[in-house]
Amino acid sequence: MEWYWNLTDLLLEENITEGHSPSLRSELEKLYVKLLLYQMKSVCYYHRRRLSVFVRDLIKLDNWDGELGDIQAAEAAVQTDSMQYNTLAIRKRLGKIAETAESQNTKLDSISSAIREQTEQQEKIYKTSADNKCLADLRLTDPRDDKKRIEETKGGLLKDSYRWVLDNLDFQQWRDKPQSRILWVKADPGKGKTMLLCGIIDELQSSMGATGLLSYFFCQATDLRINSATAVLRGLLYMLVDQQPSLIWHIRKKYDHASKALFEDANAWVAVSEIFMSMVLDPNLKTAYLVVDALDECIADLSGLLALIIRASSSSSRIKWLLSSRNEHHIEQKLKSISAQARLSLELKQNAEQVTRAVDVYIDKKLARIESLEDTTLRRQVREVLRQKANGTFLWVALVVQELEKPESWDPLQVVEEAPVGLHQLYDRMVDQIQQLTKKTSETCMLLLSTVSVAYRPLYLAELGSLCKLSGQVSMLTKSSRTLVAMCGSFLTIVDDQVYLIHQSAKDYLSHEARAAVFRHQGEVHYNIFSQSLKLMSPTLKRNMYDLDALGVTIDKVTMPVPDPLATTRYSCIYWIDHLCDWSSSASTDTLADLQDEGAVHEFLRKKYLYWLEALSLCKSISKGVVSVGKLKALIQVIIRLGILETNTIS
Repeated sequence: MEWYWNLTDLLLEENITEGHSPSLRSELEKLYVKLLLYQMKSVCYYHRRRLSVFVRDLIKLDNWDGELGDIQAAEAAVQTDSMQYNTLAIRKRLGKIAETAESQNTKLDSISSAIREQTEQQEKIYKTSADNKCLADLRLTDPRDDKKRIEETKGGLLKDSYRWVLDNLDFQQWRDKPQSRILWVKADPGKGKTMLLCGIIDELQSSMGATGLLSYFFCQATDLRINSATAVLRGLLYMLVDQQPSLIWHIRKKYDHASKALFEDANAWVAVSEIFMSMVLDPNLKTAYLVVDALDECIADLSGLLALIIRASSSSSRIKWLLSSRNEHHIEQKLKSISAQARLSLELKQNAEQVTRAVDVYIDKKLARIESLEDTTLRRQVREVLRQKANGTFLWVALVVQELEKPESWDPLQVVEEAPVGLHQLYDRMVDQIQQLTKKTSETCMLLLSTVSVAYRPLYLAELGSLCKLSGQVSMLTKSSRTLVAMCGSFLTIVDDQVYLIHQSAKDYLSHEARAAVFRHQGEVHYNIFSQSLKLMSPTLKRNMYDLDALGVTIDKVTMPVPDPLATTRYSCIYWIDHLCDWSSSASTDTLADLQDEGAVHEFLRKKYLYWLEALSLCKSISKGVVSVGKLKALIQVIIRLGILETNTIS
């Protein structure tokens, strides 16, 4: 019946382009009459009483069969006439309908394609956004920035001081032969290992182009962010994914379930090492050069890192490792498990001639920049003395040149002649010079040195000044600290307002050889930092320190005010519990009053706990705060278990 209803559209006057059949129209009208009457009669009789309907059906009073037969006959007549009515006009009309349908289908396909492309684009945007967030959470530091900072701190990278290694047979074998997968550069402190690796990185970067990957990491024992095995892997992974983005799926398959906690919780090393091995075994991974400087400065889980390096080098021929460290026995023992064919070592002591020539070039470059050495004869005399005393040690030359650059060094030849041979002897003289300052200045310099030596990361000048109890606002603290740093011999250097020890050997010296002169006890330094931190935070921490309009805003949308209320207390907020724990390990029972009820810690937590959490969020260090609270709780439980404190203490 639906076909007949639709057929009327073709029979309307406006659709007829040529003479039509009157017979078909007449027959179709008869059919419609019979159909309508049949349906109307059916509806009426349906609502009659059932008994009456039954009786009428029984005697066939309504003649349903006859009427149905009439409809069928009318339908046959219509079909017969419609065959004759299949005119050119209707065929054209039907053709137009088909064309319209095809056009509509094309438009629908176009719309569908546009929707599909838009969906794919949205998915890409979402995927890119999710990938970027994953990469941002993975990033602990950008090793490229660390490399730039190191080069600036050390006075710039001189090509002539490292290019000798490019002609070294061991280096060439490591670079060119697939079976040579590890090259270990080892030497004593100050011999130029880090700058040598910086130079090799530059050479690899310029020679390999886009055919391979280059990832590197610089360990630094004095910076908590970059002195652990987990930090090393995070840095290497960050650079690998940055260069070959398709590798991020190795991280995302774990990250999507755990988010940033994946890289920071107690199982971070396990998770990150599994991700790294998965990436190493990826058949689509390009040939990758992985460079790790100063393995001996990897304080946390170095043995685990070495084991992973060995496993990765044995599992994939696409990975090549370039490592550096001091010549330490435990590192050598670990690396010995690799076959001699796959492992190479480059000891600078065995390349003394090349290193000495590199140091000579370094001396010439440094002296050329000193205005007081414009006289050619004087510069030649100073150069000869430096060459004789340098003993292939770049750091020694750098420290003596710093002495030459000071305004009071009016007699350069006398300065270099009086300079002691050897780093430790030079450090001894620097301490002697500090002790010859006025008593108050000397004590403050010693406090600065001891504070920098035990800090968990490089301190900003304002932070250092506040921890050392200097007075004044941020600008004044920064100025005073900068002046005092300059008076600390050459132990310290400043980069972007952050204070660094000049070298790991300087930290070793200050922490061991010079401990009696610099600190009375290292635990006392930790206590001073902890105690001063509480004093700094208590008046600073308050509700809504940044005067935010919307307190529920995400931290990424928070703009730091100027001046920053946390400028002098950021370090204290993040690390005060760490210094408390370091101090408590050497504290006596009588000195633990700060941990008692009503003590300094209890009072701070009672009055400032929520404000401290707010400060941690503004410092983007809530996760570190969680770890710190766990450390504090564990410390209290141990002390109570030992019977040193009562059970109702703080916890």
